[in-house]
Amino acid sequence: MIRTLSFLLATSLAWGADNPGILQIRVLEGGDAEYAVGSRATRGIAVLVSDEAGRPVDDATVSFALPAEGPGGVFAAGSRMEIGNTRDGGRAGVWGMRWNRIPGRFEVRVTAVKGQARAAASVAQSLSDAPERKTLNPRVSGGHKLLWIALAGGAAAAVAGVAGRGSASSGGAQAVVTGGVGSLQIGTPTITVGRP
Repeated sequence: MIRTLSFLLATSLAWGADNPGILQIRVLEGGDAEYAVGSRATRGIAVLVSDEAGRPVDDATVSFALPAEGPGGVFAAGSRMEIGNTRDGGRAGVWGMRWNRIPGRFEVRVTAVKGQARAAASVAQSLSDAPERKTLNPRVSGGHKLLWIALAGGAAAAVAGVAGRGSASSGGAQAVVTGGVGSLQIGTPTITVGRP
C-alpha cells in the first residue's frame, strides 16, 4: 500500500511538472506600442509563460492573433495568427508585423496551452495616421544653426589660443558663451605666425 501511494505521488508530481495546473502570461516586450499606419513593426511582442508558482513553462503552445477587422495587420508570414512554442525559460515571441492603413487602438490576443492548462492575455497596440517624426540631419538643417555657431566659435578660440602661445603678440581671442539664444560673442582673434 505504501509503495502504491509513493508511486502515485511520484507520478502526479512528474505529471504536474510537465502539465501545470494553471498558466500565467506576462508581457515582456511590445505592450502599448504605437506605429504609423502602413508601416512594419520595429519591435516584437515577447511574453513569458509560467505556472502557478511563477516557474517558467517550456514547450507550451503559444498563439498570437491579430484582429480580423479594423486596425491591425498581418504577421511576417502573411497570416493573422502566428503559433509557436515557449523556449528559453518560458519565452515566446513574434516580430515583423506589417500594419494596415486603418488608424486606431487594437489588441493582439495571446493564448498559451500546455496539457489541460490554458491562459490568455492581450497586448495593446495602436496605429496612428499622424506623420512620422523625422530626425533632422544637422548638416542640412537650419534648426541647428546655434550648434554650428558654437562649434565654429570653439574652433576659432582653439586656433587663436594655439597661435597666441606660439607668438610674441600680446593679443588673443576672446570667446564668451552664455546660456541664452543668440548670446555667443567671439572677439577678433589676433594670429601671428612665426618661423618654424
